[in-house]
Amino acid sequence: MLKIEGLTRYYGNFLALDHLNLSIGDGELHGFVGPNGAGKTTTMRILATLLPASSGYAEIDGVVIGKDNRKARTLVGYMPDFFGVYDNLKSWEYLDFYARCYGIRKKDRQRMTEQLLELVGLTDKREAYVNSLSRGMKQRLCLAHALIHDPKLLILDEPASGMDPRARAEMKGILRSLKDMGKTVLISSHILPELSEMCDSLTILDHGKLIFSGTVEALALKMNGDAPLDIRFTSGCGERPIDRAVTLLKENPLVLGITQEEPNMLRVRLHGEEAACADVLRMLMREELPIADFHRAPMNLEKVFMEVTQNA
Repeated sequence: MLKIEGLTRYYGNFLALDHLNLSIGDGELHGFVGPNGAGKTTTMRILATLLPASSGYAEIDGVVIGKDNRKARTLVGYMPDFFGVYDNLKSWEYLDFYARCYGIRKKDRQRMTEQLLELVGLTDKREAYVNSLSRGMKQRLCLAHALIHDPKLLILDEPASGMDPRARAEMKGILRSLKDMGKTVLISSHILPELSEMCDSLTILDHGKLIFSGTVEALALKMNGDAPLDIRFTSGCGERPIDRAVTLLKENPLVLGITQEEPNMLRVRLHGEEAACADVLRMLMREELPIADFHRAPMNLEKVFMEVTQNA
């Protein structure tokens, strides 16, 4: 659906986007994450044909950005981080106005408006004036605006910015519905945990450069490969099996360190990834120790974000 090669953008002498390469498949929900000023909005504006690239190549469903922008705009629904609205229009009038701008016929406009209001959970606000809507409702109305011409690719720049937890949850539900409808969605945020909960894949940018691109699972493996093991023993097992486990672990050359986090839990730092974990587990099971749980410590996504961007 989306293919980017060597995409670069200068503002004067300032390099905002540095030879970005990225590919997103049909029906994929892709997160675009990075600190403020990383190049996310610049990339999105180029893809929405609102900003020319300094160099590089981008195409959407085979249509090359910069060569056939009129066609590209029919494929893209763009929602910027700040979307102006007409306060003196009712919700349905707001959508009907933009449907007219796209040349949609009257009978189709009414049907599409009602469907979009239902999709974004604003059917009961159909007759409400835009200036009476909460921030979260306005964001959802603007999302409906971006969908009015039934685009294949949605580009959403910080769509949950400023929303309360309930509104964020509602937005996540809408995005999952769009994925189920077959839409391809590129959504940006500077909050990695927020995107990891709902995206199939992620791209991390910093200072205009690509730091990581892949699935959430691949990011977890990349950053969590050296995460410690948590080994929990059954409650009331006593000190003897834990002491035996510590003795065995200290003899293993892959073990770098051991701490007792709780009365019945050990945290073990290992050199290696899955093979090392399997080796430790086999060793402990041969001793028939009363192990209740054995897993990598959870990935702290905020810590991951700091680690992958600190040296960019």
